[in-house]
Amino acid sequence: MKSSQTSSRKQQHVEITLSKDVSFRGKTSGFERYEFVHNALPEVDFSEVNPSTVFLGKAVSLPFLISSMTGGYKDAERINRGLAEVCAQKNIAMGVGSQRQALEDPTHHRSYSVVREVAPDIPVFGNIGASEVARLKDASPLKRLADLIQADAFAVHLNPLQEFLQPEGDPRFRGVLDGIAMLVKNLGIPLIVKEIGAGISAAVARRLIEVGVRIIDVAGSGGTSWAGVEILRRNGEVKKRGPQGGRDHAPVFWDWGIPTADALAQVVELKTRTRELFVIASGGLKNGLDVAKALALGAGLAGVARPMLKALEKGGIGGVSRELEAWEMELKGAMFLTGSKNLDDLQRQTLVRRTGVNE
Repeated sequence: MKSSQTSSRKQQHVEITLSKDVSFRGKTSGFERYEFVHNALPEVDFSEVNPSTVFLGKAVSLPFLISSMTGGYKDAERINRGLAEVCAQKNIAMGVGSQRQALEDPTHHRSYSVVREVAPDIPVFGNIGASEVARLKDASPLKRLADLIQADAFAVHLNPLQEFLQPEGDPRFRGVLDGIAMLVKNLGIPLIVKEIGAGISAAVARRLIEVGVRIIDVAGSGGTSWAGVEILRRNGEVKKRGPQGGRDHAPVFWDWGIPTADALAQVVELKTRTRELFVIASGGLKNGLDVAKALALGAGLAGVARPMLKALEKGGIGGVSRELEAWEMELKGAMFLTGSKNLDDLQRQTLVRRTGVNE
């Protein structure tokens, strides 16, 4: 694919997620099905509540991750700079968007490297798509991408649904697992494997664990529907080029995927055999209470993307900071009201599953 096409697509993705309703229509993340048991005797002062943790060997103040979003086009440098500045201020982790464009066109390197420039101390990870990994002969291209941002880890995003629906998609996934296995052995930094909104099942997680993956972001459904984003892009192409005839199959996949809470519960079960497995929950988390539920279900970190992008576009760096502060207060509130002084305490809490709620 030409570099200009990749840049245009990345820009369209951001514009659509900001201007259109690309949420799942009939499916949620599933966290509303769970409730904490209220503790009327928490025996901890609110001021003592401490949500700090460690990720990729670095201490972070909050178990939040601003998930991989963008890079590789003109305005991406501004977006990544703004998000990285807030991550540095709050001392939280950040992932960059797909670095495919950095492989195709060196002129876009700065849209990624700016993250490390303004956030020298936080955990940062790189990102590339599964279809690129399937074609790798060795780890050297990704080592260069990791060096570009001084990455603490590197993520491979699994997006077969998006590639299937994308007008210029590349749904060639034979060899992805072999490529992941090669990277685990040769990349030299931890490898994260993530979905982008359709979820990772226990069966897929087992296969990843078998080849050495120890960090999985389940990235389930309930937040941004990337199928929806591509459907809207397809509709734009149809209007531009004229109808091609026949029924478009894409809309039936708008809500395809595993709800985040369900994917999380499945993958966390695998920690009983693989204790070093670190699970990240992302996809449709709407507030700090959802983060608390994800952590209580077994996640080590919670990722958020579109809410922070929208906060940046609406209120700049201050808008993102205020949004994160609200999430922090909600998380700490849930910890206080369950008598959890720290995240270890929170992860020992029991969640009650409500029956009949979005089953």
